Amino acid sequence: MQKRKKGIFFVMLLAFVMLIFNNINLFKIYTLSDNFYTNYSEIQNANKEGIFGDFVTISLNQDKVKTDSDKNDKGTILFKLFGFIPIKKIDVKIIPEDNVYIGGTAIGLSVSANGALVVSDVVVNAKDNQIIKNKNIKSGDIITKINGNTISCVEDIDLALQNVDSEETNIEVIRDNKPKTLNVGLLKDSTNHYRLGVWVKNNISGIGTLTFVKKNGDYGALGHPVTNTNSDTVVPIIDGNIYECNLIGVNKGQRNKPGELKGVFLQKNPLGEISKNTPYGIFGNTDNIDQLVDINRSANIGGRLSVKPGKAKIISSISGIQEEYDIEIIKANYQSKSSDKSLVFRVTDERLLKLTGGIVQGMSGSPIIQNDKLVGAVTHVFLSDPSKGYGVYSDWMLEQL
Repeated sequence: MQKRKKGIFFVMLLAFVMLIFNNINLFKIYTLSDNFYTNYSEIQNANKEGIFGDFVTISLNQDKVKTDSDKNDKGTILFKLFGFIPIKKIDVKIIPEDNVYIGGTAIGLSVSANGALVVSDVVVNAKDNQIIKNKNIKSGDIITKINGNTISCVEDIDLALQNVDSEETNIEVIRDNKPKTLNVGLLKDSTNHYRLGVWVKNNISGIGTLTFVKKNGDYGALGHPVTNTNSDTVVPIIDGNIYECNLIGVNKGQRNKPGELKGVFLQKNPLGEISKNTPYGIFGNTDNIDQLVDINRSANIGGRLSVKPGKAKIISSISGIQEEYDIEIIKANYQSKSSDKSLVFRVTDERLLKLTGGIVQGMSGSPIIQNDKLVGAVTHVFLSDPSKGYGVYSDWMLEQL
């Protein structure tokens, strides 16, 4: 009889434990990274909706202000089971109270690289123009040093090779966002000077979309980095500018064939400067806010706790005017590491599907709005289905400012 009672007790205990764990979303809790953005209203909504489980509550404690000039922009979140058993503690940043002007405007952009950008993976013999297979330098590489000499632009390459008297030299490149040292063979040209023989350039230009502008003129755009040719190497930049862009057409997206915006811009009268090229977009400052956005249209920033599967909108000027288009957020990832693929969405607006087929190149940076908050920006399209795309959380973009 005693054994039977113990058996019943352990079964009930096991059932109780299973009930608790089935109502705790440990995955969401332990994949949240430190220093994401949130505020009191997001914490209240998270508790109300039970997004971390029925038995889990979270509280936000802001750090005390030390002086009148300090901004109270940091805090900690404490996860508690049954309201009193601590589970996890996370450092967070407080979402700025000031709202931002919503973007959606197509912009032209041009950046000057800090290095020489390799645009072809073949070598041309400067003496007889014969094309030779390149075994070392690859398309997408960024040359940063030759024999210890810093390469900031294409012209620096000739200067670094002026006194070379060997058929081989040591160069440093950035490849796949990592430094790499190479020993490469040199070729003599018709004047008997050594050359690398690769095609290189200084600048990259293209079209993207503005995401937001703060009232002080700081802006974020694109949602992903400017990269060299078809590589994923983030281009280190010296400077750059954004320009007014006139859209002249759209190549619609198709399965396994991404579409693109067609636009033109003149690299004169810049509307703002580019100071950062990051994995989450380009950032800088503008003195021409009213030329880039509608100053009557603004929104608060929403942290990742605001983002959830369901209806949302993207803002784009792809039709010629700034418009809202319906989307459905399919998945909102709880990222422990930063990524420009924070969320997955599907375009549901028939107007946009008819116009573009979904998401096309050049729409990167289009603001994503949910519950009247700016929660992210468009970054990539699904190659297999242009009606689907990825977005980056506004957290990662805010962090760059």
